[in-house]
Amino acid sequence: MKKLVFMLIALLSVIAAVSCSKQNEESSKMPEMVNVSLSVNPNPGQPNKPITFEAKVTQGKEKINDADVTFEIWRSKDDRHEKISIKHAEAGVYRLEKSFQQEGTYYIISHVTARDMHNMPKKEFTVGTPSEKEDSTSSSSMDGMDMNDNK
Repeated sequence: MKKLVFMLIALLSVIAAVSCSKQNEESSKMPEMVNVSLSVNPNPGQPNKPITFEAKVTQGKEKINDADVTFEIWRSKDDRHEKISIKHAEAGVYRLEKSFQQEGTYYIISHVTARDMHNMPKKEFTVGTPSEKEDSTSSSSMDGMDMNDNK
């Protein structure tokens, strides 16, 4: 009887050790990064005509439909930044159509949070005639912080 109890305890110990080992292997795998492809169409745009901004959000081959997406848009050298929350449009795509009255150089950053990750690609675009660009030391410029710079 003692041998049977000892063998049962030994068997349970082995099963527990194998189970813990599998859990550690699964939890140690790093998830793939969330990728954001930001596009501006047309670029350059024309005053008072719509420009379409799209953020395509994926993780590996999977299209992410439940991301938190905000577009931040401003004219070069302007301290006022407009932030617009974007809803999911289709198959991992988040879209905004917007017109601009004033000509010049503009910037857009898509702030995307999904799967406990944050990605902020930035694009420069023009409306009509370009204006003076922001310098790289400007506080508005996020180039140094971009995780996915798609210029």
